[in-house]
Amino acid sequence: MPLEFITIEGARENNLKNVSLRIPKRKITIFTGVSGSGKSSIVFETIATEAKRQLHETFTAFIRNFLPHYGQPDADAITGLSTAIVVDQKRIGGNSRSTLGTITDISPLLRLLFSRYGEPRIGTASNVFSFNDPTGMCPECQGVGRKLGLDLDKFLDRSKSLNEGAILFPVFAVGTWYWKSYAFSGFFDVDKKLEDYSPEEWDRLVYALPEKMELDTASGPLNMSYEGLAVKFDRLYIKKEGTMADITAKRVQPFITDVICPACKGARLNQASLSSKVLDYNIAEMASMQVDELAELLRTIDDPVGMPVAAGLLERLQHLIDIGLDYVSLDRETATLSGGESQRVKMVRHLSSSLVDMMYIFDEPSIGLHPRDVHRLNNLLRLLRDKGNTVIVVEHDPSVIRIADHIVDVGPKAGAHGGTIMYEGDFEGLLQAPTLTGRFMKYQLPVKTAFRKPSGHITIGPASLHNVKNLTVNIPTGVLTAVTGVAGSGKSTLINKLLPRQYPDVVMIDQSAVGANSRSNPATYSGMMDAIRKLFSAANNVSASLFSFNSEGACENCNGQGVIYTDLAFMEGIKTVCEKCEGRRFHDDVLQYTYNGKTISNVLMMTIAEALSFFTKKELRNTLQALHDVGLEYLTLGQPLSTLSGGECQRLKLAGELHKKGSVYVMDEPTTGLHMSDIEHLLKMINRLVDTGNTVIVIEHNLDVVRNADWVIDMGPEAGHKGGQVIFQGTPAELLKADHSLTGRFLAMEEQ
Repeated sequence: MPLEFITIEGARENNLKNVSLRIPKRKITIFTGVSGSGKSSIVFETIATEAKRQLHETFTAFIRNFLPHYGQPDADAITGLSTAIVVDQKRIGGNSRSTLGTITDISPLLRLLFSRYGEPRIGTASNVFSFNDPTGMCPECQGVGRKLGLDLDKFLDRSKSLNEGAILFPVFAVGTWYWKSYAFSGFFDVDKKLEDYSPEEWDRLVYALPEKMELDTASGPLNMSYEGLAVKFDRLYIKKEGTMADITAKRVQPFITDVICPACKGARLNQASLSSKVLDYNIAEMASMQVDELAELLRTIDDPVGMPVAAGLLERLQHLIDIGLDYVSLDRETATLSGGESQRVKMVRHLSSSLVDMMYIFDEPSIGLHPRDVHRLNNLLRLLRDKGNTVIVVEHDPSVIRIADHIVDVGPKAGAHGGTIMYEGDFEGLLQAPTLTGRFMKYQLPVKTAFRKPSGHITIGPASLHNVKNLTVNIPTGVLTAVTGVAGSGKSTLINKLLPRQYPDVVMIDQSAVGANSRSNPATYSGMMDAIRKLFSAANNVSASLFSFNSEGACENCNGQGVIYTDLAFMEGIKTVCEKCEGRRFHDDVLQYTYNGKTISNVLMMTIAEALSFFTKKELRNTLQALHDVGLEYLTLGQPLSTLSGGECQRLKLAGELHKKGSVYVMDEPTTGLHMSDIEHLLKMINRLVDTGNTVIVIEHNLDVVRNADWVIDMGPEAGHKGGQVIFQGTPAELLKADHSLTGRFLAMEEQ
């Protein structure tokens, strides 16, 4: 009889307070609670870690050498675990050879379709259609689709003629031999500005392949080979064998950029592979289609040879459509996928699996999804459960929480004030529970009725990039603007890419990491550490550098890291707490000094909330208050920044901006990782920024933020090439009446 529950007894990881609970198997269990309450400590650092550790214990010592090392979680007992598959928000990454098609294993099926069904037949093996195989790849770019080439914008001044020095590269300057080969070729009017060239003239000047010609010179006709500027530059500098001399490299480097391969035009494949077609499309053209359009095309295959392969393709493409990735293409490089898109791609990979009784663990899978698409996510979570798997989700979105079979609410608050199970049971029971989550599931912020008046506007465009085509948008200044729309509608292209091009001074507060190593922490990042060291120095009449774990005060055994890294050569290295300083980072002499009864190590272990009560110095209190205001009161001053989530990194950056005035701030989904009870807190902080004279632009799906903006710009109507347009501009009150807007419709539904 299989165990029906995962049982945890006495879990004490991080802030957990001897947590014991039972999680039903083959059900959807959702963990809720504020940021820092202990949800991740239970789900990822206890359940997932122990499941992986026990699985790795079944392998031989030789195999374990090549696997990550997992320590045993701090708990009395954990039983009933299944093999864990963690589907997190880490970007898939990968190099230029990794695409959506390769990572989801859809590309091999597409290659199989062309090898069996393509005309003309160029081979029975599907690797002739692979850009990662020598038999299929373009010989010019080796299957990458791009190569180093001439940056024409830096090489040529199109407002000038050849005689006026249109060629900016010194080696081709007016009067040089290379310049004469173009000026005296007879192909061009040397006084005609390049911007006035016909397409034929431009193509000949830049891209013409080598051809024999006769050049008239003062000493008589001269036979020579003519070739376009880009072709000549490529031959002389890009393809030149051997290492260029430093002086040549320095001269050429400013004129080199990454360009689309001229041979395959970015298709990655050789001409033979591209000649074979299915339904009048070659494989590169199919891979560049949006997933929903490719699926529509494949449904028209009715040939008995192609239908079985097309059916397999359609099944996998439908998974991408169901998860809200209908707007992407199979040739999309995985490194360009967002965290939310990466997580959804990982989900698709597991939906095709035949494995059952697995344990799937998700970290806020709703991130990056418009309310319209959350039901698709819910359907996939149910599908995984119905196949006989245990599904565990850490989530803040009420729409996802509603589908849970079982809910575990962790709290009551964050950090030292969290780590306790506040509620276990079904959704109906949660609504009656007096917990923060239970209360806020029934609470909704009202739609704003009083709107700030803009002080002016900034204009983006006319601009084009990705699916945004020749768009001009006015964004009001001095107010809070929410940019909305389904995933892939063009929000990020417009705000994160096009806006900074025209306004480089825009402050981008994103979710990228803020610390590259274990020595960075909130105290050092915010600049508080200097002030804290000075306080200890003055109180004890000693050097301030004594109170730095990066300087004099560092424990000599671990060099101030608090841990020792041991390289075991043939086995994976291990990390152990330093025995000398017991993880405190400082040597014993430093810990004899105190400030108001606390050592420097005690201070670094304080949470931001505790430090706010402890310090009286105005400079420190202002910084601590800003960190508290952005919802990071549960972090300790010494917590390594490498352990922070994307949302926490974003709020840490934001804290440093609260005192500034007259800036334009862009935030990309600032509600990421925030509990419902924190949204109002976040809005107060953003409003404070606006009220002190700043302009704030947020890209957001959270409807509480949208209904409390001063102005809304809704992108759409759909994703991919069906998006890229502004379909609504106005106040949230006006958006409620905009039936043509998906955001407006969902906003109106919540008001009913």
